[in-house]
Amino acid sequence: MTGTLSDVRLLRLATAGSVDDGKSTLVGRLLLDSDSVFADQYDALAATGTVDLALLTDGLRAEREQGITIDVAYRYFSTATRRFVLADTPGHVQYNRNTISGMSAADVAVVLVDARRSVQDQTRRHLATAALLRVPHVAIAVNKMDAVDYQADRFTQVAEDVLGCAWQLGVADPVVIPVSALAGDNIVRRSSTMDWYGGPTLLEHLERVPVTPIRSTGGAARLSVQCVLKDDGGAGDVGRSYAGRLTSGPLAVGDEVVVLPSGRSTRVRALGKLGAPVDSAFPGDSVEVTVADHVDVSRGDLIARPAAPSLVDSFRAVVCAVSERAVRPGEHVLVKHGTRTVRALLHEIHAGLDLASLRYLPGLGAVAGNDIALVTVRTAEPLPVEDHADDRETGSFLLLDPDDGGTLAAGMVGAATDRRADDPR
Repeated sequence: MTGTLSDVRLLRLATAGSVDDGKSTLVGRLLLDSDSVFADQYDALAATGTVDLALLTDGLRAEREQGITIDVAYRYFSTATRRFVLADTPGHVQYNRNTISGMSAADVAVVLVDARRSVQDQTRRHLATAALLRVPHVAIAVNKMDAVDYQADRFTQVAEDVLGCAWQLGVADPVVIPVSALAGDNIVRRSSTMDWYGGPTLLEHLERVPVTPIRSTGGAARLSVQCVLKDDGGAGDVGRSYAGRLTSGPLAVGDEVVVLPSGRSTRVRALGKLGAPVDSAFPGDSVEVTVADHVDVSRGDLIARPAAPSLVDSFRAVVCAVSERAVRPGEHVLVKHGTRTVRALLHEIHAGLDLASLRYLPGLGAVAGNDIALVTVRTAEPLPVEDHADDRETGSFLLLDPDDGGTLAAGMVGAATDRRADDPR
């Protein structure tokens, strides 16, 4: 592929995996071997005597002291064919909320598995998170192959274990690659010690994987209004436009749209982007929308191009807890959906995901810690929610603590496979 850097496609990827599976080392190796590390960065690390690749991403003092990743570290790099935004997420169970955040916008999740230990609880949890968040592609890197003498039989066994989990959880497009981040095998350069492997290196896979729009509802436009902009055109004529991020689309001047929750129909009179008028906008664009009619539009409203989503005040969803604060059935919470926040009730907890059996089992009394649960939420006001499989933006929400506004859980509407203990699948 030829062309300027602006011509190449952008890929968002997130790393995940259990503690000490080597995520930060893999990211460091990926950056180093793709020539994406500045010379002064490398010299500073080399001056210590040994080059610890993990330090290229673990920048917090606590991370360096403890030898673990705590927060999401974002890195940007590019090759001749693609630009990358990489989120290196924590592996420790205490920081699962950060892993959810890092995966939420990813095109690809790279889940690491230690070749010596195979599948761990955190591996299952991160694969479940990737499945629930509808990450389009998952690359499973079986790391530390150097520690098992690059044995093909060991790779085959681990690959079977992890693929069994991935398929049972409904992971999209899983690909397994044997690597050694420490030695640089099959990260950027093909390994001469694993000639039994005929697939792509990790970077080759990331360069080739198709990038499809993350936000999609079959072409329907969705824009959550972030703020209302007023423009005094003189002579007391005050015009209004509505700013927000187009999460699916496209949207063009002249399109008929519906404003929710009011249900009023109107037409797009003008679109603006970066202060300049445009004829059309596409998913990911931050735009200003001016409509043709005097319609009451406020922050939190959804501008949608038909067919508009239905308004509901009760929906079934999967929630991933990100707080130690327990939420029980019948408890009042807040639901943040798009740019709108409404009062709600955690009406029922149907089941919790059991990491051992990878099935949803009844009997979970509260959602807390690292629980993944199938629930029903009831809201005080109707919301334009859609199935998370159809649109990752209108199909996602947050549960908030009504007292302090803290995040309790991230939710995906209708995202569960709802696999019960007596389900033979």
